[in-house]
Amino acid sequence: MDFTLDFAAGCIGGAAGVLVGHPFDTVKVRLQVQNVDRPLYRSTYHCFQSIIRQESMAGLYKGIGSPMMGLTFINAIVFGVQGNAMRRLGNDTPLNQFLAGAAAGALQSIICCPMELAKTRMQLQGLGERKSKQKLYKNSLDCLLRIYRKEGFRGINRGMVTTLVRETPGFGIYFLTYDVLTRSLGCEPDDPYMILKLLFAGGMSGIASWLSTYPVDVIKSRLQADGVGGHNRYSGIADCVRQSLKREGWRVFTHGLTSTLLRAFPVNATTFATVTLFLMYMRDDEGGVKDCESQATHASLTATPPKAQPVSL
Repeated sequence: MDFTLDFAAGCIGGAAGVLVGHPFDTVKVRLQVQNVDRPLYRSTYHCFQSIIRQESMAGLYKGIGSPMMGLTFINAIVFGVQGNAMRRLGNDTPLNQFLAGAAAGALQSIICCPMELAKTRMQLQGLGERKSKQKLYKNSLDCLLRIYRKEGFRGINRGMVTTLVRETPGFGIYFLTYDVLTRSLGCEPDDPYMILKLLFAGGMSGIASWLSTYPVDVIKSRLQADGVGGHNRYSGIADCVRQSLKREGWRVFTHGLTSTLLRAFPVNATTFATVTLFLMYMRDDEGGVKDCESQATHASLTATPPKAQPVSL
């Protein structure tokens, strides 16, 4: 029953997070992969403005089908795996929160990688066009099918190594930060500021996770965008890092960071608060303890004593 609750909470929290954060993610990807010699966007604000003006508000939601389907399921996996790992580890300690989160992050990378590949390709489709004259991909599923037919299994898993390197420590830090913050802030069911505390802890957890792994995300985005237009620039991870540093310097690893952090706070605040409140009240209905801090300190708190990215995150 505990795993089922974790799974359901992850689905609900993941869907809420995608709706809030996808426009920021579109801007992040555009800034990460734009041609430095002929940049289309001067800043995060200019990118937002240009997309809305040239492609309408719908342009900000390009590729949302993939994360809406994938992230909802991914969050369910993350919460389920993390909650189960915490129950097996036994003690609810910061170290165990990190280890359980890292395990969940590594496992969900299997789904996250092809999902983000489709999302990235869809977000770059019809760049600067209000209405794409010729769409290469009809939707996220069609995108993956076309990539599979052309490049095989390896093609739809482009960027898997960088995804694993990003997600494993990223989710560990994510859950650890949320656990530490909620313990420090405290939250009682009758606390009038409980929801605000959960929102703050969730938002800051997302920011901490992204700051710790963002350079890897830049390389991942570039590798997954490589080949759009029929031309491959990079031969692998090392070559991508080398070329990026040579052409753009160390600042290349901050491209799109502003948009990412703007997105990270509301998305993870929404996700964590939704999941925590869902678990707290569902377990309360089952006659569980009412101590919010011992039961909802983390998105995947267990029913006995013993949070996400999501997504990607």
